[in-house]
Amino acid sequence: MRKLNLYIATSLDCKIARPNHEIDWLPPLEEYDYGYSEFMEGIDAIVMGYKTYEICLGLGEWAYKGKTSYVFSRNPDRTLIPEAQLITKDPVKFVQELKQTEGKTIWLLGGGEIIAMLHDAGLIDEYILAYIPVILGKGIELFPGIKKQENLTLTKHQVYENGVALFYFSKKNGPENI
Repeated sequence: MRKLNLYIATSLDCKIARPNHEIDWLPPLEEYDYGYSEFMEGIDAIVMGYKTYEICLGLGEWAYKGKTSYVFSRNPDRTLIPEAQLITKDPVKFVQELKQTEGKTIWLLGGGEIIAMLHDAGLIDEYILAYIPVILGKGIELFPGIKKQENLTLTKHQVYENGVALFYFSKKNGPENI
């Protein structure tokens, strides 16, 4: 069974974007890799919400060429670039089915609503969080309205000179809901 890994940057107050979906507070990737290159080698599929897709498009050339990109939307009339596929079915059911197929790890790119749904369904296998040393105050929540407790184990961490702290968490063995 394939794994679904969340790999995302968050502010210290667990915001993944400003209220207007801006991510201008993120440090440039050119400064440090933050494990991104190694992570990308281990994936072949990406799942994301439509707002996240729009943010990725706004960054310029599609950065995920060679990876199958699935974009969730309730609107079946959305148009996407050829490198992405529109998914209008329930994200939980789709990811459950996708995890049963052959392939590498699946990257859960965002956004918050999709993250919360897949978290509550128990589908996220690893949480890789890059904490950026900034407090935004207002913004899009990393885990908006989650309902399920998930006990995790810290498996690896790294702190960079610019203050970014990268943490790798995996599901803990034993009961998931306490």
